[in-house]
Amino acid sequence: DIKDVGHKYYLELTLEDVLDKDSTVNCTAEVLYYLGNKNMAPDVQFTLEGELKSTEEADHVFYTRIRNLEKELVAENIPDSHGHVPPELEPLHLLAWVASGYLVWQNSTENTQLQLAQIKHVKQVRRSDEYLQFDYVVLLHEMVSQEIIPWEMTVLWHPRDGVQVTRASRQPGH
Repeated sequence: DIKDVGHKYYLELTLEDVLDKDSTVNCTAEVLYYLGNKNMAPDVQFTLEGELKSTEEADHVFYTRIRNLEKELVAENIPDSHGHVPPELEPLHLLAWVASGYLVWQNSTENTQLQLAQIKHVKQVRRSDEYLQFDYVVLLHEMVSQEIIPWEMTVLWHPRDGVQVTRASRQPGH
């Protein structure tokens, strides 16, 4: 407890590479939840001991494939009701997973546990620059209350610059 500021947690954890389950790195983190202000994201400081496998080649393949599509990509219900993600949509699912991490961080409190449940809808938006843009409707599962929360988010991505969530808004109940 930090008087008149908030609660700080010290964490030691192991991160597993989502693409290479045998690759892990140790991580230490400090997370500060501020008192009383529900609109302030927790402050997170972390240190990784090592590096995860590079995704540069897979990123380039996905980027080139999407840039070369004749029609904008549109997809729904990823994963499907059986938990299946078609292999060709896995990069889109991973992109939503990373972007939804931003939503989780910005909207977390000590009493929530949010995680991506499903992409309800995603649509690629053509741009004149080199970025890929996707408009997502995602469902976040709040594990404590069991609420399913729909969010709209616009995501920009380029392999060189990573993921940017440029717009995010919570939608009425699901």
